[in-house]
Amino acid sequence: MMAKLVTFGEIMMRLQTEAGRRFRQSLPGGMEAIFGGAEANVAASFALLGGSAAFVTALPENPIADACLGILRALGVDVSGVVRSKKGRLGIYFAEAGANQRPSNVIYDRDYSSVSMENPGSYKWGRIFRGADWFHTTGITPALSKISARATVNAAKRAKMSGLTVSCDLNFRKKLWRWKEGVSPNELAGRVMGELLQFVDILIANEEDVGDVLGIKDNSLDTAGGAIDINKYPEIAAQVAQKFPNIKKIAFTLRESISATHNNWGCMLYDTASGAVHFAPHSNGSYSPYRITDIVDRIGGGDSFGAALIYALLDDQFKQDDEKSAAFAAAASCLCHSIYGDFNYSTKDEVLALMRGSTSGRIVR
Repeated sequence: MMAKLVTFGEIMMRLQTEAGRRFRQSLPGGMEAIFGGAEANVAASFALLGGSAAFVTALPENPIADACLGILRALGVDVSGVVRSKKGRLGIYFAEAGANQRPSNVIYDRDYSSVSMENPGSYKWGRIFRGADWFHTTGITPALSKISARATVNAAKRAKMSGLTVSCDLNFRKKLWRWKEGVSPNELAGRVMGELLQFVDILIANEEDVGDVLGIKDNSLDTAGGAIDINKYPEIAAQVAQKFPNIKKIAFTLRESISATHNNWGCMLYDTASGAVHFAPHSNGSYSPYRITDIVDRIGGGDSFGAALIYALLDDQFKQDDEKSAAFAAAASCLCHSIYGDFNYSTKDEVLALMRGSTSGRIVR
């Protein structure tokens, strides 16, 4: 039914404390191990919605990486383009879930991962892109190393030359952009992402990423304070479009962080050619964000939004209607906040039910 999506990036092992427990309470002791990473999350979530997805990365040749690929295969993700590398290792990140006024905390252990060390020429993009229609990556993978930055830009360029639609989630991670001595994370991200965005058709971001990476910001916005002014976002998107006229659509996720476990969630989709703006979700004709008062896990929430937006923009039911595409993406990512782990295990029917107003959480029998 659906065109094929290819994503490129890093997948890691995620070591998670038990709910409510801090690292110092959990170690030494047990932590749950699962797998996740932005671009893999998009591929998995897209496949779970019913789409055709492939994920490309570099992984070492060992049983842990085998298990990682096995999870993706089980979800229907094509991993035939993955390079099994003799360089590097599987990256790890440690996650400590926040609660109420205590924020979540992530610690990265991903230096010298295989994807950060593998030669960009190792990826067989001609074969990988055969039969594909859409390529997606993020600002996380180029933040890992100079090598992975080259690989990411090259992949986007090759995708564009092959006629694919290219999307990118800006995803600024200040802890990672440190591979060029004497250059600040913001400046380095701005240089690399500025080159990458020349090949991008669909940009996904939030207002903080746009400010940190592209230097486009409205200082009156205060998402951390629990309130946003949606009237500011179209102007920010217009400035991005002016800087990168090749971009056709810009999607902003709108997160109001009341606390670690209570967020309001929605999105804006901006068409750069017409200037048309669509906010979702709506109630009685006005923007009315989902009020997520008991977050189970917010990691991967933005990735689930990206997967669902790409799905909607490719799906016959939504692709001619930006308003419905935005509504589908917002609903899918809302549901992701109720699911533990990086992947959004929500189905298309469950997303449609939420769009129709099924919010009570009653048992489905």
